[in-house]
Amino acid sequence: MSATPPMADGPRLTALTSAVATTGQGRTDFDQVYHRYSREVWALAYARWMNADTALDIMQEAFLRLWKKWEEGETIVNPRAWLLRVARNLAEDYAKSAFRRNGTQSPQAMNAVMARSEGPLDLLEREETFGQLRRILQQMPQADREILTLRYALDYETGDIAALLGINATAVHMRLSRARQRLAERLKAQGIEDSP
Repeated sequence: MSATPPMADGPRLTALTSAVATTGQGRTDFDQVYHRYSREVWALAYARWMNADTALDIMQEAFLRLWKKWEEGETIVNPRAWLLRVARNLAEDYAKSAFRRNGTQSPQAMNAVMARSEGPLDLLEREETFGQLRRILQQMPQADREILTLRYALDYETGDIAALLGINATAVHMRLSRARQRLAERLKAQGIEDSP
């Protein structure tokens, strides 16, 4: 399985929304929120576990919980922030589950993202580089993976990262600087000095 975020339509949306099937405005609002934030929620979970299936499970659980809150009549002013917080908590809870405590781990998805404009040899080289990068990221502390993903994969600003992690902007800059430095050291040790 590739490490590709879920599409905002198709079978995944159909499967998720069938669990919350309804008519009228509630379904429309839910679909809009799903289309807008599902990729972000998935990416946050993927950064924690580096596993596409686990990230998908966490993403779907976060959206199901949002739906339940709406059904209970609760008003969620900022669904994006709420979903990201819930997904982060679910990812942490997954670490405490019996499945993880017993040492059983699901297979890791390490397929590279391919660009359409490159030739086969370029694609192969890029795939190898991304594979090495994923292995290196997987070995890094979870906090480093998380902050690097929020900043560079999701393009969050410092203020957004600070709010999500519950820290101040100075701490974000410090963590980000240290995570980049550790990543650069590991990349250099592996002979990867140019970013893909």
